[in-house]
Amino acid sequence: QECERMNILTFEIVRSLQELDLGFKGDLTMSDAMEELSNSLYLDRVPKKWEILAYPSLRSLSGWLVNLQSRISQVHEWSGTPGDTPICTWICGLFNPQSFLTAVMQVTAQA
Repeated sequence: QECERMNILTFEIVRSLQELDLGFKGDLTMSDAMEELSNSLYLDRVPKKWEILAYPSLRSLSGWLVNLQSRISQVHEWSGTPGDTPICTWICGLFNPQSFLTAVMQVTAQA
């Protein structure tokens, strides 16, 4: 679940930034969504479309991106060894910590 949600979020970030780049180059007509994205980036705010797909946060865009990088690193580390339960986990870095804790309890109960 964590990987899926992170992939959806990162795909939307990349897609919208590429679309905005094409708009700036003149290859696409600037839409309202592109204008909103541009304004959010200028004002250092997380764009609404990204906010909907992401985790709750009150950070500015720059702080949010640093936090996102940390979350991606954690998911990347997990995907390297999918069968192993991590020894140490940054619970706040999860989209849905409750499902992770439930999975850990189930694995522990089966052992």
